[in-house]
Amino acid sequence: MSEQTQSIEELRAGIGDAAGRLKIDALANELTALRAESQQLDFWTDTNNAQTIMQQIAKLEARVTPWQELIKSADDLAELTALNDASMQVELDQQLQELSKKFDALKEDLKFAGPYDDHDAILTLSAGAGGTDAQDWTQMLFRMYTRFFEKNGWKYALVEESTGEEAGLKSATLEVSGAYAYGKLKGEQGVHRLVRLSPFNSDNLRQTSFAKVEIAPKIDKPEEVEIDEKDLKVDVYRSGGHGGQSVNTTDSAVRITHIPTGLVVAIQNERSQLQNRETALTILRSRLAQLQLEQHAAKLSELKGPNQSAEWGNQIRSYVLHPYKQVKDLRTKYETSDPDAVLDGNLDSLISAYLEHSLEA
Repeated sequence: MSEQTQSIEELRAGIGDAAGRLKIDALANELTALRAESQQLDFWTDTNNAQTIMQQIAKLEARVTPWQELIKSADDLAELTALNDASMQVELDQQLQELSKKFDALKEDLKFAGPYDDHDAILTLSAGAGGTDAQDWTQMLFRMYTRFFEKNGWKYALVEESTGEEAGLKSATLEVSGAYAYGKLKGEQGVHRLVRLSPFNSDNLRQTSFAKVEIAPKIDKPEEVEIDEKDLKVDVYRSGGHGGQSVNTTDSAVRITHIPTGLVVAIQNERSQLQNRETALTILRSRLAQLQLEQHAAKLSELKGPNQSAEWGNQIRSYVLHPYKQVKDLRTKYETSDPDAVLDGNLDSLISAYLEHSLEA
């Protein structure tokens, strides 16, 4: 076997292995089925469902087509090489180099081979130990992430927030929509620690504050995570805080408790109790899906409630503004001396380091 033939066969094997890990064949079958469904005469009768399917088709095409084209190009190149035509050697070498570059670029998809990595995300921020400083830190993180979304052209919507008495946020929940939103954000899950001179302390002393970041894949299809109604406790109550007259004078707020795990989701943003219930169920499914991933559980009945508190000893990342400047991820060991840039939404290097670390683990 010539060196050129061997290189092509190694490339084909690498492509095949990567495509297998990404389940390209299964995704292609799903795409074929959806395309067939979109060709039905009554397809556009249900406009909302039709639009959802067309979005699924577009998402699958973007993921599947480049791999199908790469596989075909590699097979074609192998056939040409088998002809053993000396006059084509230079051209074949060039094609091999081009295919190798395309493969290297597409291999980035391997970072997002998880079951929900192509989903949108639910981001929840909660103040931890540190009092008012922790609530201010939570608001700083809120700004950091929304700046990151804006720089990447992602869309986000505020689902729920609870403001602090003096400053900052006690908690906030966002729905985030972007390419591989969950896959890119999942490494942000955990406790984030801030060290700085406190603006809320008259002596300007150094203060350590904590906030918890929770990331869950957005599960808006009930069949993806099926919840037994018997496992739910649903409470309705009157919304508080800002809102229109009907928001504050009717029992439109909804609190849903998943009894087996103790997970609680409360939503009061919408005027309609039904809308709040649907939003709460979406977030609950999302958090249960995340819990399943963390606990490697096959069934919801196997899950235990989350118990990590936002305090010392649980942090995944430290942001130090005094006495020196540094952001350090304690899992990947990645660090930077420019926390201001990170807090302004420049998270790409931290996210990339986590994804690389996950592939090596």
